[in-house]
Amino acid sequence: MNRFYTSLTALLLAAAPLTAQTLPALTTFPVGTTTVTVSALTTGLVVPWELVWGPDNFIWMTERGGRISRVNPTTGAVTPLITLADVSTSSEGGLLGMALHPDFATSPFVYVVYNYTENGTYLEKLVRLTYANGTLSAPLVLLGNIPATSTHSGSRLLILPDRTLLMSTGDAQQLPQAQNPASLNGKILRLNLDGSVPANNPISGSLTYTLGHRNPQGLALGLGNRIYSSEHGANSDDELNLIEPGRNYGWPTVEGYCDQTTEQAFCTQNNVRVPLTAWTPTLAVAGLAYYTSPAIPGWQNRLLLVSLKAARLTDLALNATGDAISSRTDYLTSFGRLRAICVSPQGRVYVATSNRDGRGSPAATDDRILVLENRDFVVTATAAPVAARLRLWPNPAHHTLTLERPALAADAISISDALGRRVQTARFAAGQSQLTLSIEGLKPGMYMVQNGGRTQRLVVE
Repeated sequence: MNRFYTSLTALLLAAAPLTAQTLPALTTFPVGTTTVTVSALTTGLVVPWELVWGPDNFIWMTERGGRISRVNPTTGAVTPLITLADVSTSSEGGLLGMALHPDFATSPFVYVVYNYTENGTYLEKLVRLTYANGTLSAPLVLLGNIPATSTHSGSRLLILPDRTLLMSTGDAQQLPQAQNPASLNGKILRLNLDGSVPANNPISGSLTYTLGHRNPQGLALGLGNRIYSSEHGANSDDELNLIEPGRNYGWPTVEGYCDQTTEQAFCTQNNVRVPLTAWTPTLAVAGLAYYTSPAIPGWQNRLLLVSLKAARLTDLALNATGDAISSRTDYLTSFGRLRAICVSPQGRVYVATSNRDGRGSPAATDDRILVLENRDFVVTATAAPVAARLRLWPNPAHHTLTLERPALAADAISISDALGRRVQTARFAAGQSQLTLSIEGLKPGMYMVQNGGRTQRLVVE
């Protein structure tokens, strides 16, 4: 084993403690019968844009000015990894979304998207960095020369279970380009992790996965690998969209639902997918996460959405199939602009404020990462996460099954029947510790669920 691989493996095995220190409570609020406590993990940040729970059990963070850091979720200590010298900040532009390679121990790549200036032109690019020895280096441009302006740049990143990368882009104030399949603006793009075009993209040879977007600033993966996106509207109709390959999301002809006479013909002719829900007046919707943890039961199978102008956290209750929203509930309304969100394997929710972005009223401690947690929840993982058992519930199960893997366990899941025949497979996404599966196709009986060398018995009724 070479020295680089040894040092990287040591980093990943040196996971943060499962139980965070008790931070001073700033406020509490109820979610059903659960009391959620809000505290500040770290302060003094400058426009944090992305939070990602990493395979080392640290939070990986971008700040709009160009800095990428690791944040210890126990102490709040911020360890800078790099400040990208060619990031150009202008109003909403700068360093934006980030994603970590799903096989980080052997492919220690960090993907970021940011704005830069070349020959006086403001642009956007997707860059892959390599992590080694406590720093990020070796930038490789996977996609560049995307037209940009100081507003409407997007851009979130999301790696899917099939090892492809989604990248959202804004219309860069060039509204007609959102409907141009050849343009990279106003799209959700899909790339292989080396930057090439996936062979099964909706348009052969094109990175365009969906089109007709104004400014999507949230991406999340939910039940059954459904993809969700939050998107800024203009003067009306912020949107929460279910992303389906090849679909048109209407902008600039359609805002929100296909409910205007001028919109209806366009929707019919162009395969427009209407949002699951929309907001007028707009909230300036931003980061998005899917919650499955038993730590806060009232948020299970919900999307958690943070917003800038409305300065709130919204939980969006999904139906059993994940294609409709049954209710919306707002929380966390006293901390100003909220931009980024991630969830730990222990069910804690981390939210970053964005009050120093030129549009907020920063407090002395802003910007901050807030922790939302159920302090009465007992984490059942052991102190030796690599040796911990795969957890699954409910058991016996009827329609769905949720699995929680130990840190650094294998991605693949297989379910075998009593005769040892494999009947279902699935895969954890990058950084994902919990996975909910539909088991509607399994007959009642005894099954074995395997994750690497870990096997659990499952009863289906």
